Amino acid sequence: MNKTVLTNGHIIDPSLCLNGKYDILLEHGRIIGLIAPGHTHEWEGDANVLDMEGCYISPGWIDLHVHVFPEKAKIGIEADSIGVKQGVTTIVDAGSSGVNDYRTFKETVIKPSITEVLAWVNISSDGLCQGLSELVDLSRLAPEQTVQLIRDEPAAIGIKARMSASVVKNNGIYPLEVAVSAADLAGVPVMVHIGNAPPELGEVLERLRDGDVVTHAFHGKKGGMLNGEGRILPEAEEALRRGVLLDLGHGTSSFSFESLARYKELGLQPFTISTDLYSTNRGGPVYSLAVTMNKVLTLGYSLEEVIRAVTTAPAKILRREHDLGTLREGSIADLTVFRLHPEEEKLIDSEKVERTARQKLTPLWTIKEGNVIACNQPTH
Repeated sequence: MNKTVLTNGHIIDPSLCLNGKYDILLEHGRIIGLIAPGHTHEWEGDANVLDMEGCYISPGWIDLHVHVFPEKAKIGIEADSIGVKQGVTTIVDAGSSGVNDYRTFKETVIKPSITEVLAWVNISSDGLCQGLSELVDLSRLAPEQTVQLIRDEPAAIGIKARMSASVVKNNGIYPLEVAVSAADLAGVPVMVHIGNAPPELGEVLERLRDGDVVTHAFHGKKGGMLNGEGRILPEAEEALRRGVLLDLGHGTSSFSFESLARYKELGLQPFTISTDLYSTNRGGPVYSLAVTMNKVLTLGYSLEEVIRAVTTAPAKILRREHDLGTLREGSIADLTVFRLHPEEEKLIDSEKVERTARQKLTPLWTIKEGNVIACNQPTH
């Protein structure tokens, strides 16, 4: 049976400004329509009906920053284990592969995965496949080949550059300048990793364009988005005005409750919430996208704001608003079914600071192109 009706679920879809109960009609992997309570539809008696009473339903979650290339990059993990098995329908590998290994990445990760896997292509030709200091040797920069790969490969959606001291050593801002120039030619955004200087954050931000993404934006290290007085850096203010976007990118050492709380006090919010999941942090402190979302909820952001940051917002970065991150009629039937229920839970950030959540967001089912997949629950 190709027709499915999800009934009695509470829909949250920021792209359509929906926050209430609707039935959702699915057919042949697409969303056919939304029906308000009390209204009938022609499919009654002619579809697989799934009762979602007590559940929330949103567009399928998107994780903009993961590492899922275990065949070549030591930190990589299996894509579906953090994708559809965790309520996430689309993931974007953030620079594990450069041009040298992209064909292998495509054959071993993109093609066999149920989860849709996209890629930020590393501006280093080797990506993370030869270690984690990929921008020390400038001969490994591959701008021309990267531009051509992006033109040839639809899943290659942008360019990744990691701009922190351990990665660039003495090469300063130059690798980012190469990445931005290549992105200009390819017509795609750049995702830039920030961390310990050099280069200084101001130097990085000054070179970014409308639609570029800063990941690890809320780390707790020196030289972050906020100065010692809790004010946003002038270069960061100007970058935000230009349209530069801030991504959470939790990771092992790149998310601080305090940094995000101070940012929230300024009336601001992260544009996207992502995990930076890889082999050594899936057992803590990151665990999953749902756990990362829970951490943001504990700071007082609304459920709708958090859902926007894993649906509508990343879909915009991917230039896929027409078919991802939305329940709009005709879009891909990618949905996440979850519960938000009272439960105390201890959560920890990258600085080993603990907060107690009073409610817990738990993914139950992933619907990927109309197919229902039960979620696993990470233990922590």
